[in-house]
Amino acid sequence: MIDFQPNEQRAFLKFVTGCPRLPVGGFKALHPRLTVVKKSVDGPPDSYLPSVMTCVNYLKLPDYSTTQSLRSKLLIAISEGQNSFHLS
Repeated sequence: MIDFQPNEQRAFLKFVTGCPRLPVGGFKALHPRLTVVKKSVDGPPDSYLPSVMTCVNYLKLPDYSTTQSLRSKLLIAISEGQNSFHLS
């Protein structure tokens, strides 16, 4: 997150929580709390995008091979997943 530009940080928050801003108090004030879990996938993890459940602030990430892969897949999911709903 610290490597993201401010507009990417806002997009990440909207992707995960449905809101582009944190509440007063930051991540600690999110209810429910932000939860990040490993996403089970069939096949190479770098072929999958992360997914979320915004109603419970739940981020599911495959076990990417590199930090760069994580960043690029997360940015794709953020940009492509805005204002849409898909089952995962």
